[in-house]
Amino acid sequence: MAVTVRLPGALRDAAGGETRLSASGGTLRDVIADIDRRHPGFASRVLDDAGALRSYVNVYIGDEDARNRGGSGAAVPDGSEVMVIPAMAGGR
Repeated sequence: MAVTVRLPGALRDAAGGETRLSASGGTLRDVIADIDRRHPGFASRVLDDAGALRSYVNVYIGDEDARNRGGSGAAVPDGSEVMVIPAMAGGR
């Protein structure tokens, strides 16, 4: 199953400078693993040691937060767009 993964500037360095990647997998974890095979170290930027989404990374499958669909185990339908967005913090 092919999906499109959109990456912000903060993660592009972990994916060879790419802004959009094509990846495959039935779950978000599988999609991340597919990218990590081509760009070693990518998964560790998005997933913690237990395989869960890092707290400072938000991932959307279509318009829905992946955490509401099962986190890294969320199903990713063929043709989906996945957006990986670092959480913003700070300010007053």
